Amino acid sequence: MLFCYGTLQLPEVLEALLGRIPARTPASAPGWRAAALEGRVYPGLVADALGGAATGLLLTDLSTEEWRILDAFEDDRYELRQVTLSTGDRGWAYIWPGGDVLSHDWSVEEFRTRHLDAYAARCARIAAELTAGLRRSSTQ
Repeated sequence: MLFCYGTLQLPEVLEALLGRIPARTPASAPGWRAAALEGRVYPGLVADALGGAATGLLLTDLSTEEWRILDAFEDDRYELRQVTLSTGDRGWAYIWPGGDVLSHDWSVEEFRTRHLDAYAARCARIAAELTAGLRRSSTQ
């Protein structure tokens, strides 16, 4: 299960990257926040010393190839780690290791309004390259 707190919450981004919208369940991660990042339109999940909770979605039916696509797509600085969710379950999440973190939280609505169309188009181009590369490497 993958906890998504940023752009991967959006159906348009999932469809562009994976060619489908996986099963999703609302979730939150106490003790974390989806921070705005300097020079980036996507957020980073960082510890929240103030005791807040990052809201998002839990993707529950990703295939092995979809995991590979998401791992290859995500910024190299992210660390894939498990976090405890408000339900008591644990889910994997891409954690931002620090640096470039702004004091305010990332806004999904601002992203949707200002960046979604161009970002989804970019994701579709990247997904085609990633899928072709993954298929090539698995046959070698």
